[in-house]
Amino acid sequence: MKATQKDFKGQAPRFAREAGVFFFCGPDEAGVQDAATQIAALLPDAGERVELSGADLRRDPVRLGDEARSTSLFGDKRHIWVRANGDEAHDAVETLLSGTAEACPVLIVATSATDKSRTAKLLANRPDALVAMFYPPDLRTLTASVRDLADAAGVRLGGDLAERIARASALDLRLAQSEVTKLALYLDASPQAPRNADLAALEAIVARTEEDGLMPIVNAVLGGEVAKLPHELRRMRELGLNPVGVLLAVERRAAQLAGLAAKAGPRGDIGELIKAEVASRRIFWKDERDIGAQLRRWRGPRLARLVEKLIGLHRALLVNSQQAELLLAQGLAEIARAAAKR
Repeated sequence: MKATQKDFKGQAPRFAREAGVFFFCGPDEAGVQDAATQIAALLPDAGERVELSGADLRRDPVRLGDEARSTSLFGDKRHIWVRANGDEAHDAVETLLSGTAEACPVLIVATSATDKSRTAKLLANRPDALVAMFYPPDLRTLTASVRDLADAAGVRLGGDLAERIARASALDLRLAQSEVTKLALYLDASPQAPRNADLAALEAIVARTEEDGLMPIVNAVLGGEVAKLPHELRRMRELGLNPVGVLLAVERRAAQLAGLAAKAGPRGDIGELIKAEVASRRIFWKDERDIGAQLRRWRGPRLARLVEKLIGLHRALLVNSQQAELLLAQGLAEIARAAAKR
């Protein structure tokens, strides 16, 4: 079976009932994690969670089958959660499928893989397996997701506020979920006792939690604020932010700058363009100053080199997952220094 983010939510209960091996892939790391968590919660009898790494399974492909067909010390049910990089788990999955004894559910999270990878092809046509591919959401999609999250938390949220949370979360579903949770706590809201959210409530939690987002590190890097970067990298480690997720936030801003640069042309008035984008609500008003300053730094050949640098850095993170945090810090420092040289 195959699924995308468009049809996953509606069919997740069926997938949890019918499939035994789940392969979650795609560049949307937050979406992949959320989908795997949903399936784990929907399993008829999830039991104990056993975590394995893709590197472990690559070294010992037989281990996955052994773990999936064994029981815990007290005979309880279990499910296996694998964090893999690309096709690290392919041979282990192939060995698992070749066995005949009943196995417990296996969930594989492989954000650097796609539905064209060897592991995905191994599973896609099987009725007892699921391959789910997730792409980063656009603003409209994440805004709708924020409203769904708010409804589930008992927070009545208007479209403008939902969009604001989506923008402030850098289109990261996990950060959006965190903001909705904080809002629900602030309002003392629950599904049994819903509360209306307004701008004042949102401003109250944002004022206290602004440092929890990805935008400070994005702005420090692309704005050439070299002195701020060590603090932001330290905060990234303290919050446990995924290096690929952080890089995706930088890439999304670079893509936004590229689109704006194309609109402005080589001699366009950046100030007027940014004001028009804010007026049309394509740029959040709080981002106006940062985006304007970054667009003045990154235009023409410099912007093209930035995009090439980000593509190369992304590839390096996926290939060297064990050193991802160090590689990201080095790459972002290089970009920040280049931005500082106006």
